[in-house]
Amino acid sequence: MTALLRDFAAYLARPRLTQPSGFGAPGAWQTVLLLLAFHLAVLLVVLSPLLQLWQSAMGLPAPEAFGAVSKGWLVPLVVVIAPLGEEIVFRGWLTGRVRALWLLGCALVAGALLAMVNVHVWEVPASLGVVAMGLIAPGGWWWLRRRGVPRWFDAAFPVLFWLSILIFGLLHLTNYPRLSWALVPMVLPQLWTGMVLSYTRMRIGLPVSMLIHAVANGAAVSLALIGH
Repeated sequence: MTALLRDFAAYLARPRLTQPSGFGAPGAWQTVLLLLAFHLAVLLVVLSPLLQLWQSAMGLPAPEAFGAVSKGWLVPLVVVIAPLGEEIVFRGWLTGRVRALWLLGCALVAGALLAMVNVHVWEVPASLGVVAMGLIAPGGWWWLRRRGVPRWFDAAFPVLFWLSILIFGLLHLTNYPRLSWALVPMVLPQLWTGMVLSYTRMRIGLPVSMLIHAVANGAAVSLALIGH
């Protein structure tokens, strides 16, 4: 555990583009279990109690992210769909392969077009654009399959690594009905999760970051359901 914590801290201090070892590396599963235990310990034993005190002291509202979700869909959404989707969007491209960057770019464009449809701005062209992105994205992914990592990505990796963590954490502020500066500490669990999962993705691989994300979400939603 000591060696893992030392490597974790060193990597966060100086993120660098690496090739994930995958499941087949010696000791990979032991590392996964240690990372999971470390992540949950900080999340549930340290951050959760402190933030409950902060929320109570500041009179902050509870998050409403899943208020409109039926109980039957809550667990599949939180434990399966969210970890898969968020890991692909926020960490799937961190290896810097061109086709992964292409898919990220297509997803961002499609998201912007869907937002235009939602606010009724150029609805027809935007809708057609979403359909077009659904065709263009896989074509570009196949066309770019032999491309490596661009030099600019390697140079910019530390910034991109931390930017992905910050965006991942701060986007969870939208879970709350109203925004205020006092809410910023409430996304510390998501920022912590982003650090652990980004490290896991680069050290072992995307499937493992998905797995840890799913287990952590499962533990959190279980505690929430027990509390009710």
